[in-house]
Amino acid sequence: MSDTPDAQERIAELRAAIIRHDRLYHVENAPEISDAEYDRMLSELDELEQDHPDLVTETSPTQRVGAKAVSDLEKVDHVSPMLSLRAVREEDEIAAFFDRLRDETGAAVVLAEPKFDGLSVEVVYQGGRFLRASTRGDGQTGEEISHTMRTIRALPLRLDRAADPPEHLAVRGEAILPNPAFQRLNKARVQRGEEPFANPRNAAAGLLRRHDPSAAEDTRLAVTFYDATGIDTDAAPTQGDLLDRLAALGLPVMGARKRCETAAEAAAFHDAQAGLRDDFEFEIDGIVLKLDRRDTRAALGTRSRSPRWAIAWKFAPRTGETRITDIVVGVGRTGALTPVALLDPVDVGGVTVARATLHTIEEVHRKDLRVGDTVRIERAGDVIPEVAERVPKPGVERSDPFEMPERCPSCGAKVERHGPRAYCPAGIACPAQVTARLVHYGSRQAMDIDGLGEKTAAQLVARGLVEDVADLYDLTVDEIVRLDGVAETSATALVDAIHHRQQVPLDRFLVALGIRHAGHDVARRLARAFGTLEALRAASTTDIAEIEGIGPETAESVAAFLAEARNAGVIDRILAAGVSPQPLQRESDALEGKSFVLTGALENWTRAEATEEIERRGGRVTSRVSGQTDFVVVGSDPGSKRDEAQEAGVEMLDEAGFRQMLD
Repeated sequence: MSDTPDAQERIAELRAAIIRHDRLYHVENAPEISDAEYDRMLSELDELEQDHPDLVTETSPTQRVGAKAVSDLEKVDHVSPMLSLRAVREEDEIAAFFDRLRDETGAAVVLAEPKFDGLSVEVVYQGGRFLRASTRGDGQTGEEISHTMRTIRALPLRLDRAADPPEHLAVRGEAILPNPAFQRLNKARVQRGEEPFANPRNAAAGLLRRHDPSAAEDTRLAVTFYDATGIDTDAAPTQGDLLDRLAALGLPVMGARKRCETAAEAAAFHDAQAGLRDDFEFEIDGIVLKLDRRDTRAALGTRSRSPRWAIAWKFAPRTGETRITDIVVGVGRTGALTPVALLDPVDVGGVTVARATLHTIEEVHRKDLRVGDTVRIERAGDVIPEVAERVPKPGVERSDPFEMPERCPSCGAKVERHGPRAYCPAGIACPAQVTARLVHYGSRQAMDIDGLGEKTAAQLVARGLVEDVADLYDLTVDEIVRLDGVAETSATALVDAIHHRQQVPLDRFLVALGIRHAGHDVARRLARAFGTLEALRAASTTDIAEIEGIGPETAESVAAFLAEARNAGVIDRILAAGVSPQPLQRESDALEGKSFVLTGALENWTRAEATEEIERRGGRVTSRVSGQTDFVVVGSDPGSKRDEAQEAGVEMLDEAGFRQMLD
């Protein structure tokens, strides 16, 4: 082993080289060495530092990875307020902006820059060393995300000393996720049974706000800076000078820029950037125009939340048409495999859409949909996004036709075919199915366990804490609090919610089990016909098929599910945990044939409890206002269903009126 002086020299040499290659790869997109050579250098540095722990520094490239998880995100006060920008979309508003600058300052020279669509962050350096990073939050206070920001290789942990960094420096920018990494992340989420992120900005926020930084380490998260506190106007008189100064310090400053003296020049830059939008590796949603002379900005001042010397000119949203970036297969709670199109995010009716179900392989083939195709998106019933059709692009070479996989993308089990559908037979051995079953089990129409959403369920399964729904009843607060984004208060509330509903109507318990073909209506018919869970478990397929409204396929599915040994064991463990399915107590036929819709929060009932009250009197609850709806029960903060009821002339009940009807 080399002596300490030699080791110290080699460590310094490796650190400088790695930092340089980080910048070439992550900021300038101009790598000079292979990944293998980079990994070799990082490994050599790590070994040297392990042999000489006294030479390890916080700014070493080895300290980016393997950071410890934090228990909670602390609140951090910003060095100065982080303001937002007023956003406009019309060119006449830009012309008015130039006129105002000219009237109030005597000149209207602005610097135009791309507007990256990411998570706004503040990074603070002390003595040239990385001190902390935080989210924008409310503009005054944000959440500290130093542990995850350190994993971004484009972010220097030590500023370039040759550029004479200020003693105190706070830089503002956007943490951004490359589009390819965004699509890979969404592909993995769909295959795990989770909802994909709506756009790269949401994905970046989700990664950086996690307690455990390991997930952020595995992506190509980047950051670009555009402003700073701590560099005075003598050192950087203009916005262009400021960006050059930040770059000299080693901070990433990405994108084109242009000095503009007229609205027409700004419009030309806006149109040029919009035309290149689909070619950029990162998502941009417009341009930003800032008064170039920094010393005249103070005279213009700020509004309550935005500066008067800057404005964001947004691009027109992508609407209707978009591109299929990938077709992946999601696994549902019953094992059904569904092809899903991942899309370049597109605005459809005011909602950003990044995925659309393709239903079955026959549907994919009928519409001839392939990766890379341009398609038109519609929202079925103004809710569920669907691919309406392919938009032919003459001269564009298409990819190969999509086919369903032979093995489950979640667990690797050999896929079974049943007509147009494909299924994973692994059941509770399939992580995606278990995750979906947990979410369904805790949903409002089932056991109504508040706090058991997709993110929590996926983590419970991924960390081996839950293998089936019965394992929920063994969870402790100490186990749950170690999940990302879960504080002790939330963990305690979840444990309480799991054990709260011990006595549950039999039909809801059957719905919670997630039996294929056994939805709410079938579960209610079964509960009324057999009375108790014990009687239903003892029934044969023939017994079940004799119930009015239940066909042979459904009867076979119910009987097989209850008889299967693993399912029976799960049910027994749930019952042993204290859950007691109750026979339906139908008090009367007073609401027989009446259909209800619930909207808003009721003071004296949860959604599940109000539904039970209606069903015990013979009524039924649906999720959508239609021509068959008799009443809409309106609580506080109602949604659009109240407006739909008014338009359709459906009778509405407040909470007092609802109670009177029940009485």
